[in-house]
Amino acid sequence: MPRHPRHRLVAALAVLLLGGCATRSADVKAVPADPAAYANWSCDRIDDELDAVQQRAAELAYAVDERVGNNIVALGVGVTIFWPAILAMRPDGPEATDLARLKGRYEALKTASRGQSCPPPPLEMPAQRAAALPVAVGEQLVYEERQGGRARAGETMFRLTAARRDELEFRLEGGAGSTWRQDLAGNVIDAPAGALAWPHLLKHELALGQVIAGEIDVVGDPLSRARVRGQVVAVGPQILAERRFDVAVIDLFGDVQHGEQSTRLDGAIVVDRGSGVLLRLDLRSAVAGFNFQRRLARVEHPAP
Repeated sequence: MPRHPRHRLVAALAVLLLGGCATRSADVKAVPADPAAYANWSCDRIDDELDAVQQRAAELAYAVDERVGNNIVALGVGVTIFWPAILAMRPDGPEATDLARLKGRYEALKTASRGQSCPPPPLEMPAQRAAALPVAVGEQLVYEERQGGRARAGETMFRLTAARRDELEFRLEGGAGSTWRQDLAGNVIDAPAGALAWPHLLKHELALGQVIAGEIDVVGDPLSRARVRGQVVAVGPQILAERRFDVAVIDLFGDVQHGEQSTRLDGAIVVDRGSGVLLRLDLRSAVAGFNFQRRLARVEHPAP
């Protein structure tokens, strides 16, 4: 069974060894928040807000990591983040201010949780949240795929096997039954060798005009990767495969690095903003692995 991202923490020793590339975590002080503001919240609501706060902190930390080039976040963070490592990444300006506020909110929420004797949150997604997803556990997403613009289309089937509070897990039907795991923004946490993956490209709560940046990699091939930027060009409800999704359409552009060669890439990615479910991926490049289409064709109910 794959290791859940909740159990993967940023390697603090790596931060300490960066020396001049990072400052002490004490350099960023939490902005205090009042735990009394959450005294009447249920444990489930507190847990959901803790998830949201930590996810926002992880996204800010990745933005700092991209700029500074420490490659700390790439070592892995899940919903439970390691605050000392993130605050030691030399955040400054608005990011430092936002992280300080988030840290204060996090501490206040934890105090409120202890005050109500809340149990540890379960790994499974709460039933009410799971019921709001556009797909249900057991259902199968069938995608039409093409390798190259003129290639014959084939089908790939993803069966949703688990809905956790910070990720969805799918089984790729057929063949070896490989696992595909994504967070609720749509970033790919785990995928089979040879597949395209984008572990830090997408953000939660994508808004019209928002700019994103990250990498698209070929799993298992460290010499093939694309550095991409994107902009959200459309958002809103849309019916696809007879399901209602809250879509974000993101135009992509960048460069593919394949060994010592580099070539341009452009395309688009479309995801559901509530679940991160991939609805469409269109990439165009002279590099074969990055000349690719995947589009949701239908959703099939589980067999009775």
